[in-house]
Amino acid sequence: MTTPLVCRFCHAPLQETLVDLGATPLANNYLSAEQVRQPELFLPLCCYVCTECWLVQLPPLETPEHIFSDYAYFSSYSDSWLEHARRLCQSLTERFQINANHLVVEIASNDGYLLRNFVAAAVPVLGIEPAANVALVAEQRGIPSLTRFFGSQLARELVQQGRQADLLIGNNVLAHVPDLNDFIAGMRLLLKATGVLVMEFPHLLQLMQHNQFDTIYHEHFSYFSFTTVRRIFAHHGLTLFDVEQIPTHGGSLRIYACHTSQVERSPVYAVTERTTLLLQQEHDAALTELSAYQQFGQRVIRSKHQLLRTLIDIKASGRRIVGYGAPAKGNTLLNYCGIGSDLIDYTVDRSPHKQGLFLPGSHIAIVAPERIAVTQPDFVLLLPWNLQEEIVSQLAFIRQWGGQFIIPVPTVTFVP
Repeated sequence: MTTPLVCRFCHAPLQETLVDLGATPLANNYLSAEQVRQPELFLPLCCYVCTECWLVQLPPLETPEHIFSDYAYFSSYSDSWLEHARRLCQSLTERFQINANHLVVEIASNDGYLLRNFVAAAVPVLGIEPAANVALVAEQRGIPSLTRFFGSQLARELVQQGRQADLLIGNNVLAHVPDLNDFIAGMRLLLKATGVLVMEFPHLLQLMQHNQFDTIYHEHFSYFSFTTVRRIFAHHGLTLFDVEQIPTHGGSLRIYACHTSQVERSPVYAVTERTTLLLQQEHDAALTELSAYQQFGQRVIRSKHQLLRTLIDIKASGRRIVGYGAPAKGNTLLNYCGIGSDLIDYTVDRSPHKQGLFLPGSHIAIVAPERIAVTQPDFVLLLPWNLQEEIVSQLAFIRQWGGQFIIPVPTVTFVP
């Protein structure tokens, strides 16, 4: 008998589908040449919406231990992301007067891309990163890191050791958490009574309005509106006192939270007008009405057909297409659309940890970016379309032979 699906926050039955993207492999499960010749596991990629709390989510078909214990994503290979992290650290330091007497803790600290800014300012830090191969790089950079999955148990251990966070940061980790309630309960424990919690994550409103279906993959268990995340944090005694809409990952939210008991005690935690305005924006977009979610799936199907027609027409005319990047979102896009090496000759990636491997499912080879100048393709398909400005600038030389960029999302566009 099949176990009924229930919401990971409020435990209401999950009966409504946002979009069904078929069956795909894990988006970060890159393959060696030997593995390409072996059977590959494909898992259903069907996204649901809870009509009680409006949390959009995937059922946890794989454990975090399987997905994240050895991870292929290293944050430091994007120049724009490093600059984003630098500016964030500077802003937080100034706004909350962070200094050498404070402890900054980052959950999912990756290779130390962010905490290194605080280390340079002599601020004590602690990184929590479950992927041992990635945490090792951070350690080599002088950033103390725990190779653990975060939750209430680890939070209790750190509190017992006398380590609580004055500033607790979590960038693009909230979506990766299957046990959402335990995770947020852990953050509440780890955060000092007067501490500030800052998190960034892709904004569901942007995902839906801009057709960003490729940001849905098994490693992302949840997709948040401000309306829903505010309710979830309040349930755990944390108030979101400020929010910013930022451009990263196609449109994200940066939320600021504190213990609810502190809101009336200091102007630092005064709830800003930005929270009210965003709640109204989401209300106007009908994010608490089922009809808004039902329309999304049809737009996704139309996008698939448009991209396939474009690539097939290009290949039929004898012109060549390669990819740029090997991001997780690109693997959702390629597998859902059924795009393989018959349409894309290869893809390039700056990370040496991915070069020499193959994309999961599509089996497209990943090579170094220098290959583009050698083969001079007619088109470059930007899989990390959210980094369009950075990549187009880096590859401006393709214009020398008339090369163009293809941007697949929200609709197929060409950049000469």
